[in-house]
Amino acid sequence: MPTVLIIDDEAPVRKTLRMILEKSGFKVREASNGRLGVESFQGNAADLVITDIIMPEQEGIETIMAIRTINADTPIIAMSGGGRVGNMNFLEMAQDMGANAVLPKPIKPANLLGAIRQSLGLPQ
Repeated sequence: MPTVLIIDDEAPVRKTLRMILEKSGFKVREASNGRLGVESFQGNAADLVITDIIMPEQEGIETIMAIRTINADTPIIAMSGGGRVGNMNFLEMAQDMGANAVLPKPIKPANLLGAIRQSLGLPQ
């Protein structure tokens, strides 16, 4: 089964996503910020990465760009509860920087699993 790396600074979000994914048969690894996520990905690449955008240490846009330099083909799903701050739409920016899909928080399990399956080319 594919391995998914979840990068989010909020432990309850990681726990919820882990439960959804493991129940659906995915293997899951976690990182609490972008820097640790990139280190984890460098040491042991995942089949798909889910990253939050607004995080301390290293935010999601930087994380997406770093993962893209390591492996340009790994699917990345960006998520954010930040929405618009000023004129910046973080999810649009994430897509511009290479995210395959974007999801607003709170994430609906069906939307998450659909985006993962689509990004990995798995049957819906």
